[in-house]
Amino acid sequence: MLDLPNAVLFFCTLNQIRSPMAEGILKHYHGQQIYVDSVGIHEGEIDGFMIEAMADIGIDVSLHKPKTFQVLQDTSYDLVITLSPEAQHSALELTRWMSCEVEYWPTFNPSVVTGSRERRLDGYRQVRNELVGKIKNKFPLVPTG
Repeated sequence: MLDLPNAVLFFCTLNQIRSPMAEGILKHYHGQQIYVDSVGIHEGEIDGFMIEAMADIGIDVSLHKPKTFQVLQDTSYDLVITLSPEAQHSALELTRWMSCEVEYWPTFNPSVVTGSRERRLDGYRQVRNELVGKIKNKFPLVPTG
């Protein structure tokens, strides 16, 4: 039996690329067992490249609405995973009044990739694949059968 947390929050800078990717991936694998959400320090706008990179692996995040921690309905998380240095600093401030574990997963921001559309999309896919690996490692899948 896996010892999974009850609730996980992914925390990033704008909640438009990395944290919604991580949220979508963890929901895809463990959405029935773990409550998963994501936020940003600031509210960004949904990123089309992120939506496309996730759709490539069959995960639809097109309805994601970027949000900040201040608008969350529930703040009872067992684990907060930060994906940017700014989010890590903010999350450590949260632990002053929230009882939760905080982990920092430094994750490249693919929006800084320049060049052709395909080259930029490859940057997003690389981040997505890195997050899939980290999530499968941290939250192992239970073999069926």
